Amino acid sequence: MTVRNRVLILAAAVAVLAAVGLASVLHASARADRRDHTQAGGPRVTPGTVALTGHGRMVFRNMAWGPHRDELTSVPAGEPAAPRTASGVKCLRFHAASGTGVCLQAVHGPVSDTYRALILDARLRTVDHYDVPGIPSRARVSPTGRFAAWTAFVGGDSYAGTHFSTRTAIADTRTGVLVPSLEDFRIVKDGRPYRAADVNFWGVTFAADDRTFYATLATGGRTYLVRGDLRRRTVTTLHPNVECPSLSPDGTRVAYKKRVAGLPKDAPWHLYVLDLRTMRETPLAEPRSVDDQAVWRDARTLVYALPGDYGADLYEVPADGSGRARRISTAAVSPAYLR
Repeated sequence: MTVRNRVLILAAAVAVLAAVGLASVLHASARADRRDHTQAGGPRVTPGTVALTGHGRMVFRNMAWGPHRDELTSVPAGEPAAPRTASGVKCLRFHAASGTGVCLQAVHGPVSDTYRALILDARLRTVDHYDVPGIPSRARVSPTGRFAAWTAFVGGDSYAGTHFSTRTAIADTRTGVLVPSLEDFRIVKDGRPYRAADVNFWGVTFAADDRTFYATLATGGRTYLVRGDLRRRTVTTLHPNVECPSLSPDGTRVAYKKRVAGLPKDAPWHLYVLDLRTMRETPLAEPRSVDDQAVWRDARTLVYALPGDYGADLYEVPADGSGRARRISTAAVSPAYLR
């Protein structure tokens, strides 16, 4: 092959790569532009006042394309598919209880994004904020509103694999005191003190006593449900193979996702409920893999997100293993039920 032919081939290859790159950029730009416009057939969203007080409302992150995408929106809890009221406050992850909210937010910079956790009052005004060291993943507020917790990926970006690292923090919303990492807590595993370099925590859920919490501990290639004590700064293992726990309103059961042998590596979970008094597990009627920290709508029903056309849709399933799962809302994620 002559030098001239080699140059021509190289030039053609460069031109093809440039065309592919340009096409990718234009496609991404067009998709981003479409997200700013309301899609026909999507949920109706209008601006208005959203508060974290009252009873019988569900507040969540709106995923529908249009001017209110990513904003916190509100609907009647009994009508999750009703028209949405948009707040103007944007969050990647959200939770609320007793008039206090936690909003995990992206801060867009010229080179890369950073992240922060906002503590919100009942009118969604920011009363405190904290830096978040990675991509937001989970968020919870205690039943009294006293504590807020969040988890971020600081290495890797998926729970499905094993090569990731998380950081879980807990903030006292009254005093502003922050526990920057649960890794500072003393671990009791199988009745003995435990230390390891590979410890990770995620998915905090709080009891109503402003002291007890539950979370996932990962170490040695396994996960465990742990019970934490905020005063003693300890966590104690209770049960294996538990991820993203969610404590029931009466404090007697934990809903969670469990890895099941034989499922795909990128979709390995099924939903279960664990009775904390008997340690008996009940598989739920959702047949698909759920990568979410479910919330309790009430004592009988769990709500969680699954992938949808606009990012995620919300589904519900009975907590006793009966019935079947059903979709209750499209283009929605991170629900919180105001009680």
